[in-house]
Amino acid sequence: MFKPTTKTLMKTTALQTTPIETSMTEQTINQNITTKAPPASAIAPSIMSYSQDLCTVGRSGAFQGQVFGLSAGRTVRDTNCERLKLGKYLYDMGMKVAAVAIMCQDVRVFSAMYMAGTPCPYEGKIGEEARVAWAANPKDRPDYKEAKASYVAKCTRTENSAGQNKSRLTCKREFDKGS
Repeated sequence: MFKPTTKTLMKTTALQTTPIETSMTEQTINQNITTKAPPASAIAPSIMSYSQDLCTVGRSGAFQGQVFGLSAGRTVRDTNCERLKLGKYLYDMGMKVAAVAIMCQDVRVFSAMYMAGTPCPYEGKIGEEARVAWAANPKDRPDYKEAKASYVAKCTRTENSAGQNKSRLTCKREFDKGS
């Protein structure tokens, strides 16, 4: 609250009298300080695996705004880890072909085995029999999309038995039919 006041004083000396104006301002400040708790913080939950034999990974996150906070967490299955463990357990039990078959569900392993000249097992067939079976049933391949795209890219614009260029659709049908 302001209370401005002005006072006029007179200063007298031996020779003359001059007015002196003095301005005084009085100010009153009322300050109320209240202590409040800070806003709650969103803290991401910690998700731990207490066993080394789990194929899960913890994911969590949090967001805190001025008024609202949110945090969440979950576990995610690692299918590649599961495949490796299953393959190891099958191999340890003497099921070597089954161990290779489960590993071949991974596109990278399937391609590597094919490039090495040892195709993955197909319904109990191994070696050359498996290679023929995979060629006859291309939709069963783990790398079906990649193999089809590669085949169509090589096949397109090649000549058929009548001497005409093949279309992409013709090449797709050829691949799906199998050799």
